[in-house]
Amino acid sequence: MKLLYYIALTLVIIGAINWLLIGLFSFDLVATLFGSMSVLSRIVYVLVGVSGLICLGIYPKINND
Repeated sequence: MKLLYYIALTLVIIGAINWLLIGLFSFDLVATLFGSMSVLSRIVYVLVGVSGLICLGIYPKINND
């Protein structure tokens, strides 16, 4: 389970950096790397979104540390 959280957090960070670039510079890194709404870029967007949902499971673990 710990590995899943590391992967999810990494993907969420990638998504956050992408949104930062979009907000500051109107530059979509994922679209630039994989093509605008190509199958691969859509997969990346879906994986980032699912990772965000997985990270919801981290909230209860915060109080345990």
